[in-house]
Amino acid sequence: MAIKWLGGKVDHPMADAKQARQIIDDLPANDAVKALLEITEWLESLTQTEGFKLDRRFENIDLLDGAAKNPLRKLAQDYLSMPRQQKFHENRLWTAVFGFWKQLGGAYVLCFDRYESGASGGTIIRKNLAVIVARALRALSLQLKWTLLRYGPVEPRIWSELARLYRAAESKGFADSVIEIYPGSHGAASVKEQFLRAMMLTASATDGLPPVRQEIAERAVAHFASAFRLSTRPEGCTHCVDLATPKAPVRLFKGAEPTATLRFFCAGDGLAQLNQLIGHIQAKGAIPPDINLRGTYENDIVIGVLKHVAQYWSDKPPARHSERQKIAGRITVVPGLSDILQTLDPSNNDTLDFSQEQPAESWLVENVSEGGYGAIIPTVKSDWIKVGTLIGMQSETSKYWSIGLIRRITRDEQHQRRVGIQLLSKTAIPVKISRSGTISGFNASRGPQAAILLSTAPDAQGEIAVVLREGLFNTRDSLEMMVRDKVYLLMPARMVEGGEDFDWAKFKVLQRA
Repeated sequence: MAIKWLGGKVDHPMADAKQARQIIDDLPANDAVKALLEITEWLESLTQTEGFKLDRRFENIDLLDGAAKNPLRKLAQDYLSMPRQQKFHENRLWTAVFGFWKQLGGAYVLCFDRYESGASGGTIIRKNLAVIVARALRALSLQLKWTLLRYGPVEPRIWSELARLYRAAESKGFADSVIEIYPGSHGAASVKEQFLRAMMLTASATDGLPPVRQEIAERAVAHFASAFRLSTRPEGCTHCVDLATPKAPVRLFKGAEPTATLRFFCAGDGLAQLNQLIGHIQAKGAIPPDINLRGTYENDIVIGVLKHVAQYWSDKPPARHSERQKIAGRITVVPGLSDILQTLDPSNNDTLDFSQEQPAESWLVENVSEGGYGAIIPTVKSDWIKVGTLIGMQSETSKYWSIGLIRRITRDEQHQRRVGIQLLSKTAIPVKISRSGTISGFNASRGPQAAILLSTAPDAQGEIAVVLREGLFNTRDSLEMMVRDKVYLLMPARMVEGGEDFDWAKFKVLQRA
């Protein structure tokens, strides 16, 4: 719906209150994407149309904002509940949601700017000015969130508007006042709290989390936001942001001195409350009902995310185990357990379709440490890449395959993606496993299951590491492992990590007589 409205008088359907409500009533009820796109287009047409008095402009934006609530909830659930989806569908959902938040934020920012310039209707709207600023900050924060879900670079515009609006709220004296930003039990907050949500989400290092866990982290930030602390002094703070510079906040550096535009912040009492929540979930085995995660998640997943967040909210963030060294080279990468198993042993082809192309890609390594790699990934055929993906790797100089996990993803302004890879094993050994007592396998029709042995020898605890297909590990059943015609008894020790298609587990090992 590309509409241009002409003339000095307001020539727009939403200039009439009755017609504006009819527009909302006529939105598609059973197509969330279409409904949200129509709302976004109406927002865009509002911002492009001159002549609206400020109070009427705000009423229309508020009407469209409220109408988007249900479609937004539906699309966010769809986006996060389908971890493996076609790129076209993923892009359609993401574009619809991000586009709405961008237009909504722009509409509220326009209201604020028109008020500042003395536009007609400003006297009536003065009582809503704090609400307008808070809603604009919220929309900007959600643009930030959806950018991070794609591990993309954050537009400088977002940082600039966040800083400008918060600075204005401080200067006008309403930054600290708790107001009803939206109707409802969770709608009251301050402008400062909205600003801190964006700052603390950035400080939570969500580029090391897959999208569903990013959602949990964002909900934790929202829940504890009222306990966060913002100051003009560095004492007791962990991060800082310059309101005069459109850049992301950074961890507080030694010797940082206060300036007129520098703001220091931290989790404040929120960190202690977060740790109490972790303890409660561990002790009670349940998430308290007042914690609104907008979804149902396993306790272990929630605890893992909260511990991740707690590390980055603390004054001592996780340190690197070893220094990175700059290098230049290439590695061949194969994604996912099934393709890795087939690469290590072509007889593991479950599909029996030998015409399929190998999914291997060539990545450029730019740094290396004892624990892994930093790599630049190609822009083509890489839609499978996400945090937590298991990958097989082979360097140009090695005949052996190694195993790693993608731990971090970033995307720069040129849309070039970089990943941090944790190295699980320098040598991947294909093995066969079955339930203890019968090497005939887990399922008589399939035979023994393929797996990857990560250990060439037991560790200090007498344990070895094995990567199995997802769901095969449990702490009750022992397994038998065949390695080069020798059979070993594996006694389950613990699960190290579970992924979308794999279990990474530790076992005590005994050789069969």
